[in-house]
Amino acid sequence: MKIEDKVYKKLLEVPLGMVTTYGELARAVGLTNGQRAIGRIMNKNPYPVIVPCHRVIKSTGKIGGYAWGEQIKTNMLSKEGVKIKNGKIVDLKMIYRF
Repeated sequence: MKIEDKVYKKLLEVPLGMVTTYGELARAVGLTNGQRAIGRIMNKNPYPVIVPCHRVIKSTGKIGGYAWGEQIKTNMLSKEGVKIKNGKIVDLKMIYRF
């Protein structure tokens, strides 16, 4: 299985209303210091309706980039119940750990 497929499959474990970090997702699939690789993989997600790449954020709590823009990502996360203020999630307990 390609690393991209492992990443997409692992990301499916993040429940609605929660997020994970690029680093957390990288570690979960065995990539050491793979945050940037995860970012590139998320950017090329061919299954955005199925694989919730919008649920991946920076370790600082900032929502980070999104192929369709940060405002779309913010709106999607907000609709799922993730509270965001000034581009950051409010409650770091919403970060899903694998």
